[in-house]
Amino acid sequence: METLLTFTPSFPTFFLMFLFAYLFAFFVIFRNWSPKHRSEASSCLMSLTHGTPAVIMATHAIIQAPTPRTFASPNVTGQNFVLEFSIAYFVVDLLHYMVFHPNDVLFIAHHLATLYVFVTCRYVVHHGALAILVLLVLAEVTSACQNVRSLVSLMKADVPTAKKLYEFLSPPFYVFYSVSRGILGTFVVYKMGVFYVSGAANNMIPRWAWISWMVVIVSAVLISILWVLNLWKEWYRERSHRAQKKVK
Repeated sequence: METLLTFTPSFPTFFLMFLFAYLFAFFVIFRNWSPKHRSEASSCLMSLTHGTPAVIMATHAIIQAPTPRTFASPNVTGQNFVLEFSIAYFVVDLLHYMVFHPNDVLFIAHHLATLYVFVTCRYVVHHGALAILVLLVLAEVTSACQNVRSLVSLMKADVPTAKKLYEFLSPPFYVFYSVSRGILGTFVVYKMGVFYVSGAANNMIPRWAWISWMVVIVSAVLISILWVLNLWKEWYRERSHRAQKKVK
């Protein structure tokens, strides 16, 4: 039987891997960048090493899970592996925000809430990873596009090519993000809520666990929807402004 709240060797390995990626980016790749953008660029590069690999590993873990699969199925080794991979990433990125952006309460709260769900699922409840990994796939499938867009946004004021790439990437990213988190994410969260409220998870996932998970997940989805809606508004405003300038 697994010991509760005991980290397996994979967690420290992943933690050191992400820490190395961040420090390598900070002290080598972006060493000549201004202090204003250096830490943020390092965080984006580290996020690139997490997002797409997490999607691939999580998808594989979901497919390979024993049947029947439910939102209350016991966690299997592959699922725990992905959870620890993501826990390590969020711990390192949380340290980044606490050191360089301590006033960014929203992102710090997001990382703490995400870690709460992942850690309790992996080390306390030992069930329910299937649902968490499905949401992880939907959240991280846009990571590559989002982080490249974020990196070029840091350069767009000084590099014309970066500005053009930022403008090119923004609309497809907004569409991709809206579909993955706004539509598919909302659907999965709805299915989770129906499953848990029906009592199908009784005797496998404690009520306090799934209720707290749903509070965190619903809040995250709502914030994501509001965030992308705000991006759409800014994009539309900029397009309208450019159109007006052409008319004049």
